[in-house]
Amino acid sequence: MGKQNFKPGNMLYPLPAVLVSVADRQGNSNLLTIAWAGTICSDPPMVSISVRPERYSYHMIEETGEFVINLTTEDLCFATDYCGVKSGRDVDKWREMKLTRIPGEVVGVPMVKESPVNLECRVTEKKELGSHHMYLAKIVAVHVDDAYMDEKGKFNLNDAKPLVYSHGRYLSTGKELGFFGYSVKKK
Repeated sequence: MGKQNFKPGNMLYPLPAVLVSVADRQGNSNLLTIAWAGTICSDPPMVSISVRPERYSYHMIEETGEFVINLTTEDLCFATDYCGVKSGRDVDKWREMKLTRIPGEVVGVPMVKESPVNLECRVTEKKELGSHHMYLAKIVAVHVDDAYMDEKGKFNLNDAKPLVYSHGRYLSTGKELGFFGYSVKKK
């Protein structure tokens, strides 16, 4: 089996496809789809998102220093794509996709009610990297949908059928193949 040599580029896939909600100080809000999002620290809990400065939502993050990461699912696939290709300059994505705004509890940015997990975030640092600016942010609140809680109080995100993005395609997560530590678990 041979290997093809590609020019350097982003081939770290799959990625979570998330809806990021933002708002400005006047209360105008928007949604944008981001696949360049990730966990960067567990204590304190922190994430990063990368946004092109020409995006309509960019000025809102700059203005407030806040955003909400809303995880997506198979059921939200169409809305996830739509919010990534349509600009908030031209259309109200909340209305067009029939998504429900619910107020953040800590930040002044609405959350997507239909999302199984909402992470309220406050920017701690911005890095201007080139085509994208990366925001490092502290997670200041987490909300999970009761529909995915079991009788023991465990949250079962996999039941929500999370959405991922891989090389231009949206995919549903597959079957469970193992769990953290299963390779060394004593039998």
